[in-house]
Amino acid sequence: MEERYIIISGTNRRDSNTRRVAHQYQDTLTERNITSEIVTLEGMDLSAHTPEFEVMEKQKLLPAKKIIFIAPEYNGSIPGVLKTMLDLSDYKRTWQWKKALLVGISTGRSGNVRGLDHLTSILNYMKVVVHPNKLPISSVHKLFNGKHAIEDSETVIAINIQIDEFIKF
Repeated sequence: MEERYIIISGTNRRDSNTRRVAHQYQDTLTERNITSEIVTLEGMDLSAHTPEFEVMEKQKLLPAKKIIFIAPEYNGSIPGVLKTMLDLSDYKRTWQWKKALLVGISTGRSGNVRGLDHLTSILNYMKVVVHPNKLPISSVHKLFNGKHAIEDSETVIAINIQIDEFIKF
């Protein structure tokens, strides 16, 4: 049975770099014949555990065995909407003992390294096994080509290494 992968685009901003990076990860998995689905927080009401959230949790989060988090930097950490999604979920059923890969993005120099540490702490508390190769992508807005894919060769190599390691994880 094939492991189910999901990629969480960790912001609710529309037309975001986060979503572009999520698609890059999905394309990289597809190149390896691995099916994945992107979970976007765009337009999702996360003010409460709504019926819409419950459907998303049951149909997408619960069946996933491997989760890739694309976490943009918001005020030196992760977006509140991403933390709220984690808080609203039934964390014992939804997250425990699953495997996670973390990618931080920022338009600045750090690639959200501090936010990746915060997210790691949160996920460790929820008993999620976090892959040690966390990729901070800095100056993300400068790395895209006209098709909204990252064209910087060093970043593409780093993404490929990270994905290959996660597949074996």
